[in-house]
Amino acid sequence: MQDTPSKAKAAKAGPESREARLKAALKANMARRKAQARSRAADAKDLADNEKEDE
Repeated sequence: MQDTPSKAKAAKAGPESREARLKAALKANMARRKAQARSRAADAKDLADNEKEDE
């Protein structure tokens, strides 16, 4: 049974490519979480401003 080219290439790349993929995934995840936190903070501020206007 032959390995597909992608499997053979991945095996040759070794742990360095895995580390690079993990680093990129972590960076993307952190950016996404920061964007969510900023969005939630802005929503909370808007909600607080709206409540003050209602008074």
